[in-house]
Amino acid sequence: MALTESTMLDLGTIAPDFALTDAITGKTVHRDDFRGQKALLVLFICAHCPYVKHIEKSLGQLSADYDAKPLGIVAISSNDVNTHPADSPAGLKQQAIANDFQFPYLYDESQAVAHAYKAACTPDPYLFDADFKLVYRGQYDDSRPGNGIPVTGKDLRAAIDAVLAGMPVPADQKPSIGCNIKWKA
Repeated sequence: MALTESTMLDLGTIAPDFALTDAITGKTVHRDDFRGQKALLVLFICAHCPYVKHIEKSLGQLSADYDAKPLGIVAISSNDVNTHPADSPAGLKQQAIANDFQFPYLYDESQAVAHAYKAACTPDPYLFDADFKLVYRGQYDDSRPGNGIPVTGKDLRAAIDAVLAGMPVPADQKPSIGCNIKWKA
């Protein structure tokens, strides 16, 4: 497990387009499917990473808490399944069901989407406004496996709440920390 920080993509960056298969439904999901929402949350996660496992129940709760809000949520796993078979679409579907994810969980087999977003780690959340402009990229909260701090998602939730309320998101954001994305050789 290589501890990696997010790249902190420039605020204001437009969300790169994607068209990926949902591991849960088998349907293709596009970025533009989320047009008309006040915000779009793109989460780079996976099934095997201990940092993701640490927050996965909370991600399920976050999706339930914002289900009736104008927030689109999508998760993407870009890991090489040859080296990390737990991150295959079947593994992602199992993780989604176990944690009650109420959002599409996409498989980025070519890793092109992860490269377009400059994703570096799991978890690596990106929050965009209604115009698909990046307003938050950073940590879920201060909790890490073994540090004893409760998982709340407070940093990400504060950013989501600000966007939904039409308020600016503070630019002082802490990078996410987790396992590196498992790039293909």
